[in-house]
Formats: sequence, C-alpha cells, structure tokens
Amino acid sequence: MDRDRLAVNTLRFLAVDMIERARSGHPGAPLGLAPAAHVLWSRFLRFDPAAPDWPGRDRFVLSGGHGSALLYALLHLAGFDLPLAELRRFRQLDSRTPGHPEHGLTPGVETTTGPLGQGVANAVGMALAARLLGARFDRPGRELFDYAVWTFAGDGDLMEGVAAEAVSFAGHQRLGRLKLLWDDNRITIDGSTGLAFSEEVGARFAACGWRVERVADGNDLDALAHGFAAAAAERERPTLLVVRTEIGYGSPNKQGSAAAHGSPLGAEEARLTKAALGWDPEATFLVPEAARAAYDEARRRGAAARAEWLARAAALAEAEPALAAELARRLSGELPAGWDADLPVFPADPKGEATRVVSGELLNLFAPRLPELVGGSADLAPSNNTLLRGEADSLPATPGGRNLRFGVREHAMGAILNGLALTGGLRPYGGTFLVFSDYLRPAVRLAALMRLPVVYVFTHDSILLGEDGPTHQPVEQLAALRAIPGLVVLRPADANETVAAWRVALARRDGPTALALTRQQVPVLPGSAERAPEGVARGGYVLAETGPGGTPALLLLATGSEVALALGAASELGGRGIACRVVSLPSWELFSRQEPAYRDAVLPPAVRRRLAVEAGTSFGWHRWVGSEGAVHGIDRFGESAPAPALAERFGLSVAGVVAAATRLLAGNREPARGGV
Repeated sequence: MDRDRLAVNTLRFLAVDMIERARSGHPGAPLGLAPAAHVLWSRFLRFDPAAPDWPGRDRFVLSGGHGSALLYALLHLAGFDLPLAELRRFRQLDSRTPGHPEHGLTPGVETTTGPLGQGVANAVGMALAARLLGARFDRPGRELFDYAVWTFAGDGDLMEGVAAEAVSFAGHQRLGRLKLLWDDNRITIDGSTGLAFSEEVGARFAACGWRVERVADGNDLDALAHGFAAAAAERERPTLLVVRTEIGYGSPNKQGSAAAHGSPLGAEEARLTKAALGWDPEATFLVPEAARAAYDEARRRGAAARAEWLARAAALAEAEPALAAELARRLSGELPAGWDADLPVFPADPKGEATRVVSGELLNLFAPRLPELVGGSADLAPSNNTLLRGEADSLPATPGGRNLRFGVREHAMGAILNGLALTGGLRPYGGTFLVFSDYLRPAVRLAALMRLPVVYVFTHDSILLGEDGPTHQPVEQLAALRAIPGLVVLRPADANETVAAWRVALARRDGPTALALTRQQVPVLPGSAERAPEGVARGGYVLAETGPGGTPALLLLATGSEVALALGAASELGGRGIACRVVSLPSWELFSRQEPAYRDAVLPPAVRRRLAVEAGTSFGWHRWVGSEGAVHGIDRFGESAPAPALAERFGLSVAGVVAAATRLLAGNREPARGGV
C-alpha cells in the first residue's frame, strides 16, 4: 500500500476506532471523505501545527460537524497538539475531542459546527474577513491576508436555508478565497436524498456566481488533486467542488446506506471493513509512521509560509509602523486608548429621542476611533440606523468598505458575523428588527457558545412600533434571548443608557451582546446622565426614590421605554404618600453577575412588594420580583394600531402602571387588564 493510501486508511480507521470506543458517532462521512481530506491537507492546505492561530493560515471548516472524528484524525496526523490519548477519549467528559468540533477547545478547530449549514456561512464570513483585512493591511508583494477558506459540506448542509442564503451572498460578493467541497454521497439520516432533495446543486451554485468543478470518484486521488488545484487557482469567484463519494466506504454491509451515517459500525462490521480495505482487522488506533510522514511536507511548507508571513509583517512594521501597530492591536482584541473618551452626555429632556437613533449616532462616533468596526443589517439599514456615514459599501469594487449589505438574509448574517469575529482583527455588528432575532437565533447561540464579541442591533423592540401589527411586534423575543447562556442583553431606557450600553458591548471580549432599541422617541430621564454609566455596566441601578424617606414600600423595576412609565408612576404614588424606588434593569445578565451586596442594595430583600414593568412577556421576571411581586407585561400578541392606541389598550401608561401598583399593594397580584 503506497503512503497516500496508507494515510487515507489511517484516517478512516482512527475515526472508526474513536466511534467504536465511544459507542457513538458518525462513521459514514469519515470513511467516504478521508481521501479528499488527505489530499487537501497533505498537498494544498497551508497550516503550521506549531502556531495553530497564525493569521496567514488557510482556514478549514468542517461544516458537517458530525464528521468530527475525521477532523480529529487529521489534526493528530498533521501534528497538532492532539495526542492519541485524546482520540481515545472521543465524546467523553472533559476531552478535547467532543462529539462535534468546538472552537477554542481543540487546536486547529476554526469554528464550532454541528447545526448544519452554519459552517458554510462561517466560512463565507472568514473569506469576507480576508478581503476586508487585506484591503487595509496588504501591500503588493507583502500580502498578509491572502489565505484560502476550504470548507467540507454534505447534503444536509446544502439543504439548510442558512447555507443557501450564504451561498447567494458569497457569489454576489465574488469571494474568490472561498472553496467548498460538497460531499455528494446522496444519503441522509432518513435514507436516500431522493426522498427530499432533487435539485441540481451545481446549477444552483453556478446561478449564484460560483465556479463549479466536479470529481466523479471520491477515491481517485489524482482527480481530487486536479479539482483542488483548479479551486486553488480561482481567485475571482468562489468555487464549488462536487465530489461523488460513498458513505461508509469499505463497509461490506453498510456502504452507501443510511445505516452508516449516525451510529457505530459495530465491532464485527468494523473488523470486516478493515479487512476489506487491507487493514489489520484486529488493530485499533494504529498509526503507522509512514502515515505521519505523509504530512511532513505539508508541515514544512506551512512552517516556511509562516516564516515568510512573519517577514512580511516585519517589513510592514518597518515601512509603516503605525499601520503595523494597528494590526497587532486589532489581532490582540485590544481597543485603542481613548476609544470611549468624551462620549455624549444628554440632559434630561421630556421629548428625548429614539434609542435606535442615538445608537446610530454612536456607531458613527465610534467608527473613526475603531477601524475594526464593520457591519450592517439585513436590508434594514435606514430603520436600524446601522449605516456608517462616509464609508463605502463592502463590494468587490470597494473591498475595504465597512458597510455590509447582507440583504434579507438574517440567518446567514448572524453566521457570517461569527466568521468575521473568528478571523480576528474585526469587531462585527449586525442589525434587524427585534422580532426577527428569531431568524438568526441559531447563529446567536453559537456566538455565545464560542464567546465571540459580536454585537446585534435589534430595533423596534416592542409593540409600540405600532401599525405593522403583531407579525412585527416582539413579545417573547427578549425572554428568548435572555435564555441564551453567555449572551448579554441590554435594553436601554434612554439616550444616556444607550451610550453606556454601547460602551459595554464594545468593551466585551468574552461573548456577544444584543441591544434592544426603540423605534419611538423616549424621554431622557432625570438622573440617567449621572447614574447610567456605572449603573448600566452593572446591569441595574437605582434611578430614583419618591415619596416619604426611609425604606420604600414598593420597588418598580423596568427596562427600556417602560422606565419612564415607572418614574411617572412612582411620582404619582409618592404624591399619595407611598414611598417608591425605581430600578432600571437594562441587563439581567450583568446584574446577576454583581456581588450579592450590590444586588441587595438595589433590590432590598426586605421590600417584598415589587412590580416589574416591561412591554413583553412576563416570563422570567419572577426571578427579580419574587413570590410577593407582580409583572405588568404582555402575555399575548399585539395588534395593528398607532402606538398611543396600543399603549392605552395594553396599559403601557403611567395610569396603567399606577393601577397595577395599587392592586399589588392591596394584595392582588393578578395582572391588570392591559397586562394579559
């Protein structure tokens, strides 16, 4: 058996052995894709195991993350810090070989994949990042971001809507660095793809502006090399490489069937498969030295490429030291000194401004201070106020443009933002209406899982957007976003809280942030100029005390536009001799991280009468109001009407809050009419 075939079978059977030992996993894809993976990694992919995060490396994305055993076998043979002992612990607690690849856990894993299609869109973001960074830092003969993004995707990936959105976007953007191999094995969990999938995939990609190459036999190493070479040479368009494979290749009883997809072959079938492909049927986790040696040249080539990249970076530092310092800073994730200096402070103003408008002004204030700031919206830039004035659109003709036009593709937008963030050197943001956060929620979840500093600008944050009606009026979305671990949700009450919220969002390096912003004008609240900077950073703070001094009889908790209502209600109740405390609670997540003493100072445990006010579902609020408190919210869908009429109907008025508070103080915890 020649060295290449030996390496291919080593990959296959390391994967099989991992899955057999774990008694769970997906052997079909590794058995079928191993030849393509070997050819790519040994002959084309530019990597250096000694520096897995080297910025000039090629990126490899296994979009079908269920095939993770193949990726771990590749990383082991290629020399990454993934010893055989970790392969033996596949899918076990605290191993570096989890069931689906996880970014930040395993060296060489570029992104967390598993939810199908998202890896394709992540790869699009990585290719777009190369163009954005290259436009800023590359110089003729000193290119630093000329890497390729290689992606393996299966039938299931290409059925997903997020992949279709991303493929369309990539073709329009002419992202020539993007290379996607389609594992055309025609099998899914249910059986033949013919049950649900009959389109001409190559024609679809061609219609989207991609180059299409085909390999008729996924075991033909020379044909694979020819296909990869053609893809590598293409610089003007993204490339789809259609590779016909057999799922579970070599398995006498499962090859070509759904039975090979998602469960171990079984001990006897594993032995038969090894024997059929000329492998020792009794051997497990066998790694011949010749198989390791098959990657020696790739390692040498990668180390040389990295050394050349470092020389180019040094030349940039000599020729343009300020630009080189900017690159180093951006890659480190640090923000420049003074980025948040002299931010606007707004005096109290009963008229105020919509927080989405303030957000847009802040974006444009930060843009010249933070050249890494890039983003856009899902075809809602004028409504989300996400446009950077004076900056070009990011298009093939203007590769350095910082305004990203995602089109009506919310899910792909979210996953592309993740790809941008994963690349480093960029701080991406994306906008849409809060109600449509549902469309990109899977990407938000993965951003939180990967701890990526992505910012989401979610505007039109309540039923008070008005006439568009319940299809566009978010009710349950705040609760749904707050349920995502690691995501910080900020719903600022006014202009000053919006300034503080953006400061929090941009300062974060350990996860994504969602800003929920109003369409309608909201007053600038008395006291927010002084208290919001620290209070928002802590997630909650005392905004006002009304009525007689001493311990308050009632706590009014609110977020966003309802804080003004709480203040108005507290003033009226205070006039009746009822001592009230108004607490602005823009971020549950940040508030919950504070020390108990601070939380108790804001929400005294002895004060049991608490009323939460928010134009959204009451779900989750009882964490803060307790068993003797109540929630004045909206536990139904909205209606189509002007905002004032909706406020009246749903009790989103000072009178409505006063009525709810009066009922609570009288011992009635049932919601008022408007809150049901």
